[in-house]
Amino acid sequence: MTVAEKWVPSVRYRGDHLLILDQQQLPHHTVYLNVTSIGHVWDTISKLKVRGAPAIGITAAFGLALWSNTVKEDDLSIFLSKLKEQRDYLASSRPTAVNLFWAIDRVAAAAQSATSVDDAKKRIESEALHIQEEDENTCRKIGEYALSLLQDGDAVMTICNAGAIATSKYGTALAPFHLAKEKGWTLSVYANETRPVLQGSRLTAWELQANDIDVTLITDNMAAHTLKTKNIKAVIVGCDRVAANGDTANKIGTFGLALQARALGIPFYVACPLSTLDLVTASGSDIPIEERPEEEVTHINGVRIAPEGIKVFNPAFDVTPAEYISAIITEKGIIKGNYTNELPKLKEEHK
Repeated sequence: MTVAEKWVPSVRYRGDHLLILDQQQLPHHTVYLNVTSIGHVWDTISKLKVRGAPAIGITAAFGLALWSNTVKEDDLSIFLSKLKEQRDYLASSRPTAVNLFWAIDRVAAAAQSATSVDDAKKRIESEALHIQEEDENTCRKIGEYALSLLQDGDAVMTICNAGAIATSKYGTALAPFHLAKEKGWTLSVYANETRPVLQGSRLTAWELQANDIDVTLITDNMAAHTLKTKNIKAVIVGCDRVAANGDTANKIGTFGLALQARALGIPFYVACPLSTLDLVTASGSDIPIEERPEEEVTHINGVRIAPEGIKVFNPAFDVTPAEYISAIITEKGIIKGNYTNELPKLKEEHK
């Protein structure tokens, strides 16, 4: 059975509401939240009920459509002014994933050429739906390119969750595993648990196991030993933002994995859509790193595991410098070498 047959969509648009897969309740419960307001959309993004850069962007785009469908306003200029306010509001939900800003800017731009409020609403909805459909095709192409770097029988390591539920379908870093299954290949996947909120154990392990893909769960501090002793042929990860020089922000722990892969001579690949490339941000040092509540570190499932009053540092992401990245895999091809030169060239070719 393929991922298409077992697909659990992350976001469904229903005009007056969204159905959002609550990823906080996985792997124990598959629950869809009935989201009826833009404030509720903001909350689902901020609280990681929906996560994964492409899925966040899709949800935010539909959030603007959801809002516009409730607006009772006949003046187009006032409507567009309010649309910008809502765009800015959603932009504040999470600061690191560039797909969020890309999607809401794209939806807002689609409304600018409208001739009436009704026309603007139609354009907003149409653009949001197009973003979701486009992402599915994008992910499949990323998977096909990624698969060209692997061979039947390979063992591969990943971190966090860059799978079908983090996108519209297939995922980015997990796409080659789903496509390999369809092709009849056997790939073994080692999934880091991804502390502190365990996206690897709760989501990646769940998704791959559900699709009958050979997956082994490890704790994050087992990564180096596993890379060295289990004949790992590659590390492949997703990402939330790629700076102009190729520096890449992804879930905390990714940089450490890249360092370990380099030390052991194992290729380290980043899989992402072109929409994740941020050529305005010069380098990784300019990428804002979200810091999240201390309870994510001090508690597990509501149970305190650390002393009361302990100081906590909880960055959600880290930045892997470009020199540790063997290749960046996009829907338009694989980039290697001088990312400062190659990233703008690829984006320009595929505007």
